Amino acid sequence: MKSLAIVGLGYVGLPLSLQFSRSGCRVLGLDIDSKKTDAINAGRSYIKHITPAAVAEQRAAGRLEASVDFSRAKEVEAIILCVPTPLNAFREPDLSYVLNTGRALAPHLSKGVLVVLESTTYPGTTDGELRAVLEEGSGLKAGVDFHLAFSPEREDPGNPDSKVASIPKVVGGLTPACLDKALALYGIAIQKLVPVSSCRVAEATKLLENIFRSVNIALVNELKVVYAAMGIDIWEVIEAAKTKPFGYMPFYPGPGLGGHCIPIDPFYLTWKAREFGQHTRFIELAGEINTAMPDYVVKIAFEALNNDGKAVKNARVLILGLAYKANVDDDRESPSYKLIEKFEALGAKVAYHDPFVPVIPLTREHAIYAGRKSITEITPDYDLIVLSTGHEAYKEFDFTAYPMPVIDTRNCLRRRPAKYHKA
Repeated sequence: MKSLAIVGLGYVGLPLSLQFSRSGCRVLGLDIDSKKTDAINAGRSYIKHITPAAVAEQRAAGRLEASVDFSRAKEVEAIILCVPTPLNAFREPDLSYVLNTGRALAPHLSKGVLVVLESTTYPGTTDGELRAVLEEGSGLKAGVDFHLAFSPEREDPGNPDSKVASIPKVVGGLTPACLDKALALYGIAIQKLVPVSSCRVAEATKLLENIFRSVNIALVNELKVVYAAMGIDIWEVIEAAKTKPFGYMPFYPGPGLGGHCIPIDPFYLTWKAREFGQHTRFIELAGEINTAMPDYVVKIAFEALNNDGKAVKNARVLILGLAYKANVDDDRESPSYKLIEKFEALGAKVAYHDPFVPVIPLTREHAIYAGRKSITEITPDYDLIVLSTGHEAYKEFDFTAYPMPVIDTRNCLRRRPAKYHKA
């Protein structure tokens, strides 16, 4: 297999495109955002942890190009979909990106082409909704005229040890022949493949991975609140517990969940489970605990300001970190947005600082903040500072002379002020 198209050139699609290109494939990146396609064709990167040189190298080799023209899908032997799968306003799955992409590609599918979905979703999406729009729009039959498979993405932004080629790839096909075709594709670029019996098993695998994290993070978030009431530092407890060499895996609390997976994916299963008369109580409870964490941070902030003789209303509040994770520029579903929203609703005047997100981009969930800029310097000119993201730059920042309360939600700061609080 020498040519493929990757649809969706974000945090999943661009690294995958580069890995296939480095492995000798001719890769056509497709996206509706011309800024992304133009950047790739100019040999530039728009994601912090991907260097411009990595893109330029593959462009110069003639193995990577990008386009907004989906009709070009007819030129390739395989198509991989890496598009968003968010939740709607009612916290229900929004498959519009997957299905609209399928409709755009369907008229241009060639016989024998392989279509793989990588976007996280509930079991039954690939062989159900996606299959239906591809067959309807192409006149071809999945498993007969074209191949169909699901292989969940496993990206870990900000982790220098996480490489696309070395992350084991779970693959499930509609038919045994579809599976073989998908394994042959991924075998070009990925070192270890994990074949499973169906698309639904592969879809369920990704949900299990992220539900596992969501539930365990909820557990330590709940224990954080309980132990704090007892005067016990959850972070010290975790450090002690993780010395056990068996039966324990450390998870860490925070101000809420962020990223494109953990705050969203569990709800794909809770929604689908209702169709089968099942109630996912454990998953939903974890979601309730995690989504309540910004309120807990605001409560600690309220108490800190009150002890300092100040009210929340008209208080000058600085949020440190807008990205959802340390040392990345990915702000998707970041709990920092919730903190800004809640503080401003209480009448505070909020600014933010983030060296990786200098300007807030336009997002579906927080469009009102688009264009707001990070302050350039962390000064003492605030009534309260809240560290929301544990960027490396904050760890050694000297807060010792800062007079205001500083709330650390990540146990990040080493040079702490007198009025230091954990939340």
